[in-house]
Amino acid sequence: MRHLGTVAVGMVAVLLSGPPRPPVRQSVSSPACDPGDGDIMLPEGFCAVVVADQVGSPRHLAVAANGDLFVALESRRGGPPGVLALRDTTSDGKADVAEHFGTAGGTGVALGRGVLYFATQSTVLRYAMHPGELTPAGEPQVVARDLPTGGHSAKNLALSPDGGTLFVNVGSATNSCQVADRSLESPGKDPCPELAYRAGIWRFDPNRTNQTQAAGTRFATGIRNAVGLALAADGQLWATQHGRDQLGQNWPKLFDLEQSAEKPSEELFPVREGDDFGWPYCYHDIQVGHLVLAPEYGGDGRRVGLCAQKKEPAVAFPAHWAPDGLVFYTGSQFPEHYRGGAFVTFHGSWNRAPLPQAGYRVVFAPFKDGKPLGTYETFADGFWHPDQNVTQHRPVGVAQGPDGSLYITDDAAGRIWRVMYRGR
Repeated sequence: MRHLGTVAVGMVAVLLSGPPRPPVRQSVSSPACDPGDGDIMLPEGFCAVVVADQVGSPRHLAVAANGDLFVALESRRGGPPGVLALRDTTSDGKADVAEHFGTAGGTGVALGRGVLYFATQSTVLRYAMHPGELTPAGEPQVVARDLPTGGHSAKNLALSPDGGTLFVNVGSATNSCQVADRSLESPGKDPCPELAYRAGIWRFDPNRTNQTQAAGTRFATGIRNAVGLALAADGQLWATQHGRDQLGQNWPKLFDLEQSAEKPSEELFPVREGDDFGWPYCYHDIQVGHLVLAPEYGGDGRRVGLCAQKKEPAVAFPAHWAPDGLVFYTGSQFPEHYRGGAFVTFHGSWNRAPLPQAGYRVVFAPFKDGKPLGTYETFADGFWHPDQNVTQHRPVGVAQGPDGSLYITDDAAGRIWRVMYRGR
C-alpha cells in the first residue's frame, strides 16, 4: 500500500523515496511565526506558521506525542491520496521531512498506541506504527469494509482514549430522503430506509479485522453528515452536523430563497448511544431556536410534531457553513478562556444565494464545567476572499499538538497551519 512520490512541503519539493529513515524526534519548540500568519486572521496574541503547502487535498489530521503530523489526503485537485506524514527537525515550524503511504483517498485518521487508523470512503484500515517512525511497519489490515459510498461519503473517525472503541461517521446518501432527491415538492420516504445503514454514527471494535457494517453497532442515528467527531476530556463523544439544503428551491410555497439561505442551523451536540437527532424528519431552525418538522414530512416551517422527541443541538451555527473538523482544547499554551472548549472548522458554503456565501473559518465554542455555554466566536478567519484575486483556502481538519499548538488543514490550496499563542 505504500506509495512514494514527490510532495511540496514548505514550498520546497521533498523527494519521497529510498528506505525508511531512522526514527528522529520532531522538534516541538515554538518557532517564529510567518509574516501575515500564512494569510489568515487570528485574535490578538496569536500567530501562525505554514507547516506545509501545496500538499494536495488534506482533510483531517492527527498529531503524535513527538509532534509528527499524519494527514489524511483525498485524491482531488491533482494531489496524491493516502496519508501524508510530516516532521520538522529544524525547529523553524516548517516540515522538512515527509513520507507518504496508501493508495486511496480519505478523510478520517486517528492515532492509537502503536497503530494508525485511516478511513477511505468505503474502508477503515489499520497500520502498525513503531514509535518515532513516519511510515508503517507493513501492509495495513482491514478493520471495516464495504461501508456505503456515494452521497455524503466522508468516513471520519474518533478513537476512544483507551483504544477500545472506534466511532465512524456514515453520512446520508441524500439531502432529505425524498422519493426523488433534491426535487421540487417530492415527498420524503416514510420511514426513511437510509436510517438502517446510513445517516448516523457506527461503533466498531478497532482490534478486530474484516468487519462489515452489520458487525458494528449503530451508535446514534438521524445525523445527516457528522464530518466532525471528537471526544472531550471526560470521554464524551461530540459531533457536528451538516444541515440539509434547498428548502426554498424544493418548497417555494413555504420558503423564499433568502429564508432558504438562512435555514437550517449547523449543529454541535453530544452523542450518546441510542440518540436520534431527527434527520430527515426534522431540522433545526436557528431563528425559532428548536427543531421543526421538515416539509417533506408535512412541516410548514413552524410545526414541531415528532421532532419534540428528537435531540436538540447544544450549539447552533448559521446555515450552510459546513462544519468539517472538531477538537476539544486540553492544552495549556492558549489562555484559560480556551481550555476545555471546542474548536470547529467550517469548510464554507455553496448554496446561500442570493445572500453571500459564508463560513470558511474556524470558530471556538466555550465550555464551562464540561458543558457548552451555547455561544461561539470566530477564532481564525480570512481563508476565503471571493471578490479578491488571492489564494482561496477552505478549512477542514483541526488538531491539537503536544505543546498546545493548534493545527488546521485546508483542502482547497493544500496548506497546513500551526497556530500558537505569543501573549498580548
